[in-house]
Amino acid sequence: MPLLVRHDIPSLYLGSSRRITVWLPPGFRRRIHRQRYPVLYLNDGQNLFEPERAFAGNTWHVAEVAEYLVQRRRIPPILIVGIDHGEVRRAREYLPVEDERNPFARRPLGREYAEFVTRELMPFMVRTYPIAPGAAASGFGGSSYGAMAALYTALVKPGIFGRLLIESPSLYVSRGFLLRMARTAKRWPARVYLGVGTMETRRQDWNDETVRNVLLLERILRRARLGPRRLRVRVEEGAAHSESAWAARLPDALEFLFG
Repeated sequence: MPLLVRHDIPSLYLGSSRRITVWLPPGFRRRIHRQRYPVLYLNDGQNLFEPERAFAGNTWHVAEVAEYLVQRRRIPPILIVGIDHGEVRRAREYLPVEDERNPFARRPLGREYAEFVTRELMPFMVRTYPIAPGAAASGFGGSSYGAMAALYTALVKPGIFGRLLIESPSLYVSRGFLLRMARTAKRWPARVYLGVGTMETRRQDWNDETVRNVLLLERILRRARLGPRRLRVRVEEGAAHSESAWAARLPDALEFLFG
């Protein structure tokens, strides 16, 4: 049976401990010397596996989706690490700049969060689990602000992650700060999945802006020579800004990134 294992990771960069939840695939064997597993790190860990911890009780159904794909050999056995968000500090930790639309996004800690993931969490995983080496075996992703944290980390830490899962990113923040960063990026992950719905908010102008920004990021990535084997973009008509929408797109995302 697949397992969920929890750890509390002390962090000097965040100034506190952070809970992670590690999903182990069917047939996982910690002590087989030659078996090494790719890893996908996902933000907002509370919303990935367990309804009792998830926002409004809705999850991404990560364990069920990943188990289904592994058992049918559509993806290899991988570890999936859900990183809990920082509760009231969520917006601050996930953003490298302030969001003028959110009073809880002042004094951003995005750079500290990137350091926590790459310099504290990832080494812990390597010490604790049989992790496959190299960027090709490491993915990072999230939704909304969590997508911004994953994208920012990939931009400031190039070459660490070879797979990037970006769902419903808040690219409007600080007049497109991450879009401007993306234009000057010299190195991108080997595969990038972008997903967005056309009904992300209750305001049509914000819905149009959200889709327009994702398509702008797509153009930036295409200009960086990410062709169809490296970049998949899914604009889903009528899809909302919700765990249910991200769960529905997760099978396609995992199969594209790791298949």
